[in-house]
Amino acid sequence: MPTDELRKGDCVDVLNPREILATLDDRATLDGLPFMPEMARYCGQRFVIDRRADKICDTIKYTGSRRLPDTVLLADLRCTGASHGGCQAACRIFWKEAWLRRTTPDAPHPPPFDATELQQLVVRLLANVKRGAPSEERWACQHTDLFGASEHLPLWDPRPYIGQYTHGNVSLGHCLRVTARAAVEESLRKLHLMPDVFVRGTATAPVVHEPLNLQPGEWVQVRSREEIAATLTPDGFNRRLWFDREMAAFCGGRYRVRERIVRFIDDCQHNGRMIEMKSDAVTLEGVVCSGELSQQRWFCPRQIYPYWRECWLRRVDG
Repeated sequence: MPTDELRKGDCVDVLNPREILATLDDRATLDGLPFMPEMARYCGQRFVIDRRADKICDTIKYTGSRRLPDTVLLADLRCTGASHGGCQAACRIFWKEAWLRRTTPDAPHPPPFDATELQQLVVRLLANVKRGAPSEERWACQHTDLFGASEHLPLWDPRPYIGQYTHGNVSLGHCLRVTARAAVEESLRKLHLMPDVFVRGTATAPVVHEPLNLQPGEWVQVRSREEIAATLTPDGFNRRLWFDREMAAFCGGRYRVRERIVRFIDDCQHNGRMIEMKSDAVTLEGVVCSGELSQQRWFCPRQIYPYWRECWLRRVDG
């Protein structure tokens, strides 16, 4: 392991706009990973490394786990979608180490930069958020381009699992617990002894409850697994929304509504289309994918917000 690689807990400053520009190619990427307009606001600011992106899930081609070389996550910085058509996916932002400078919490902050430098950077970045002809316009962001910017990790290679501990991402106990679960469940899956559909529904037709019209800040309780199963088709869907294994862990819990979801960029198969939601879906505060329960996603730090149908929730007092 390189002694100079950034690790969880390290303090870094984001480079100034001029320095960032010097790292980017004509598509505003570094090693295939875009520097997005939503990231420009953080230039010159100081953050703490949350984790290295040594093992992330593939939501584009579903090939399993992949590695983003020389890349980290800072705190819980997420894309606002402001320069990507108002996308509400709120994806975590990846940072190449070349965009950061190691520092210490008590070190002097970087000198201020000229506002024109920031403007020049943003103009360059905005020119690359869309691709294709106007009739087939597609949005481009870090998460639509993850596959090309990353490297495949073999499922049965133990080194990426062990590396989660040796690279400082997780504690030894956390590493052993998730690795053991992965070894058991992936073996069962390989032997076809574990179903791909975690919650197999009992509905023969789409189930639509009376709309709750939930709003941000309201409190809800996630219904029981049995209640949710009654709203799902045998393949685990409700009106094209999948009830994920990670979501089942929240059954019975109480949470606040974070946001109503009406649009998001589809990163599947490098699609990049803007999906307009025609039916109810919300996200819940603090309810994200853990990377500890789902097959082929072990240790993924992306912490994706799952989308919840209102019929999977009930309104409750705070």
